[in-house]
Amino acid sequence: MKLSVLAVLLSDRPLYQALHFLKEQGVQAVEIGCGGYPGKEHCDPAALLNDVPRFNLFRDNISNSGLELAALSVHGNAVHPEKAVAKTFHDDFVNAVLLAEKMGVDRIVTFSGCPGGSAEDKTPNWVTCAWPDDYLKVLDYQWNDVLIPYWKKMASFAQEHGVTRIALEMHPGFCVYNPETLLKLREAVGGDIIGANFDPSHLYWQGIEPVEAIRYLKGAIHFFHAKDTHLDKHNLSINGVLDTKHYSDPMRSWVFRTVGYGHDSLQWKEMISALRLAGYDDVISIEHEDALMSSEEGLVKAINFLKDIIMFDKPGEMFWA
Repeated sequence: MKLSVLAVLLSDRPLYQALHFLKEQGVQAVEIGCGGYPGKEHCDPAALLNDVPRFNLFRDNISNSGLELAALSVHGNAVHPEKAVAKTFHDDFVNAVLLAEKMGVDRIVTFSGCPGGSAEDKTPNWVTCAWPDDYLKVLDYQWNDVLIPYWKKMASFAQEHGVTRIALEMHPGFCVYNPETLLKLREAVGGDIIGANFDPSHLYWQGIEPVEAIRYLKGAIHFFHAKDTHLDKHNLSINGVLDTKHYSDPMRSWVFRTVGYGHDSLQWKEMISALRLAGYDDVISIEHEDALMSSEEGLVKAINFLKDIIMFDKPGEMFWA
């Protein structure tokens, strides 16, 4: 396995400085945001694809850093019901695929997206229950009229340009938010290009056990985000898991934390072991979204924590057996 970082938390400095900092910390790979919600501070594919010197500088910054480019991240909502918004996210995804092809990267990290509840809607509609029956009609429209056709088309486009893994982050608020919906879209699209960006932080607060989810998704995990969630037992026992208060509100039922600040090292070791057993012996990429500490402090703590958790070497021969 290799330790990586989603570099958007270092957007306050030029890419070459961010990469140098990560290398000094003992990181082996990097995940770079290139549109959508992660932004384009370090990488604007549309510009790089049309400016040879700028592209060469981008490529050289990565190669000279000694870090592996693990993935391009372009989390967005390309099926947004507002056509102009959807087009922006869609164009970002297309350009990310084209840049990945030029860089020799075969993995894109993104969201499934969430359409409106009907063709007339202007805002996304995330369904969380099956009754009244209106919600089942919404789901039928979202999946069969919008989501599946879109991702069939994009999967074909990606494969034509050398991208063989589209890692969808299972994130509430989007149609793919848990293992079941991930496999539903994977089966509908066909083949194995659709897989999970497995981020346990979004599963913990839904009541999902990450180790069990990893076993369930065996063969369908394309990427892994190392991010934690603290579950506040007091607020959780009163208000449950559906919480729309801002992340800075101390009365939330749950809040994102740096790895190790939501769950202990044993839980993370069990996850890493489960990943290897499930056939994922690949990049573990830190995503920092902890409001209680600075980005740099949270990142350094996460790096040091995971150095002791990740199994970097391949299993050796069982000399004792």
